[in-house]
Formats: sequence, C-alpha cells, structure tokens
Amino acid sequence: MTFRRSIIAMLFAAGLSACGGAAPTAAENEDAMLTIITSPDPETQLMALVLTRSAMEAGERPHILLCSAGGDLALADAPASATAPLQPKGASPQGLLKTLMADGVGVDVCAIYLPNRPFGEEALLDGVGVAKPDEMGARIAAPGETILSF
Repeated sequence: MTFRRSIIAMLFAAGLSACGGAAPTAAENEDAMLTIITSPDPETQLMALVLTRSAMEAGERPHILLCSAGGDLALADAPASATAPLQPKGASPQGLLKTLMADGVGVDVCAIYLPNRPFGEEALLDGVGVAKPDEMGARIAAPGETILSF
C-alpha cells in the first residue's frame, strides 16, 4: 500500500528545506519502501517481513524500521517468539529478517528503542543500525515512498 504524502509530511519536507536539509527527490526515492514493525505478535511480524520480501522481489528497495516490541527482532539474544518457527513454511520472524539483511536490506531500530532498554548497541544483531529521526523523517516525506506499518 502506498500512502500519499500527508499535510504533516509536506510540512516536514518544507521544514527540512528551510533548515538546509533536503528530503530525497523522487528520482532518488524511486521504488523505495519502508516497513515499520511495532507489533509484538510474531505472526504479524513474520507477515510484515514476508510482504517486504515479496515487494523486494517485485522491484522495491526496502528498508526496515523496528520500534517498540518490533525492536526485539533485532536482538542477538532475541525472545523465543522472534525465533520460533511458524507455519506454513517453518520460518521465524528473526530468521526472515536475517535473510533480508543478507540480501542487502537495511534494518534500524527506532532512535528511542535502546535508550529505554537496559542494554546498548552491543545487544543488536551485526548490521542493525539505530535510526536517525531526521533521516527517517526525510524518507517518510519523500515522494513515492511506500510505507508499510505493522
């Protein structure tokens, strides 16, 4: 599903321009997609990642943002709900996340995820970053960005 830029997104983009920053242009953002996962439910998490992979196979360039309980998918010592296989194919949410990362998909936890936990970046899987709000905001405000939120 593609969300059209809202008034807030347009105001944000205008604010970036006024502050010297710039949101990506339509050409830079062509076929770009952001999947945001906040749900604690492993079926929802896995389906979000399945759809992200399907969109990637159809030509999208996805990036994944993990927030709140979704951030737990990025932990090296993830909860059992993130690593337990689900039917029909026996995939786990974290297993598919790792596969997407191996295929070049960028993954970040929300900027406020780690400050609200008793651990730091060392607890994250190798290759998982910490989102910068200004960069994520520019991505969200960019023309043509497809956003999936679960």
